[in-house]
Amino acid sequence: MRQALAEAGLAAAGGDVPVGAVVLAPDGTTVLARAHNERELTGDPTAHAEVLALRRAAQELSTAARSASGKGGGGRRVGEWRLTGCTLVVTLEPCTMCAGALVQSRVDRVVYGARDEKAGAAGSLWDVIRDRRLNHRPEVISGVLTEECATQLTRFFRETDFGPRPTMG
Repeated sequence: MRQALAEAGLAAAGGDVPVGAVVLAPDGTTVLARAHNERELTGDPTAHAEVLALRRAAQELSTAARSASGKGGGGRRVGEWRLTGCTLVVTLEPCTMCAGALVQSRVDRVVYGARDEKAGAAGSLWDVIRDRRLNHRPEVISGVLTEECATQLTRFFRETDFGPRPTMG
């Protein structure tokens, strides 16, 4: 979670809501990918930390499989997008978009810090990740370094003018 908090700090420095994410390999210690919110930086409404981290982790696994394929294996296929066995660690409870991406990516577990009572989809407002109607339900571990995660977010919103953008007209 500390690495995810460091990523969140990068988001804040760039003017984005400070959310950071890290994807751990199935061994639980190797970091496959890191990301932070980049919506303001890129103008992409889907550039949430979780989505970016999932994309980068899948790319890393595919690249590793490509390298290993010439050496007789590696356990994963080239182009493999499933993050089976992986863990996503994120500073804020995932929203519905990110929860859907987490289910689709087949991660085994999601670890998050601060709850999001307004948009959380891992137990607060909704529970998309553990919805029994879906084909995959990752384990959810909440409340890891909650105070540190929440403080970073609270500080950001107090110190910035992050309200609605003015419309042109």
